[in-house]
Amino acid sequence: MRQILSAIVTGTLFGMGLALSDMINPARVLAFLDLFGAWDPTLAYVMGGALIPSAIGYWLSRRMGAPVAGDRFYVPENRRIDRRLLAGGALFGAGWGLVGYCPGPAVAGLVFAGWQTFVFVAAMIAGMWLHRILTQPRRPHGEPAIKF
Repeated sequence: MRQILSAIVTGTLFGMGLALSDMINPARVLAFLDLFGAWDPTLAYVMGGALIPSAIGYWLSRRMGAPVAGDRFYVPENRRIDRRLLAGGALFGAGWGLVGYCPGPAVAGLVFAGWQTFVFVAAMIAGMWLHRILTQPRRPHGEPAIKF
């Protein structure tokens, strides 16, 4: 129960920060990416500001035995840069640059935004589902590993 409550509080705080900084507005993100036009540096300030609490949290996690609401910290151990990572990053960046949304702000934007945000989130969920179907191993009898 503590983990669920922690996730709700953290997600709500994250969404509020995105809304307060106007990062749920794809026009703001696209203006940041428009280096030779009407460039808006707001996103750089938001990312820079996010580094401070993130660095403090990472520093604290290295000194704690376990998180407050869990049994262990889940820190990625794979540091290899491979073809899949580069392709995923390129696909993410292309989508972000085309529409001005990434997953966090899109989900937070569902509260305030119009139909375009709902279309983006639906397409994002469909893409996650398709990735899961295509990358999960099949069971011996030909059944998919994930049932819906």
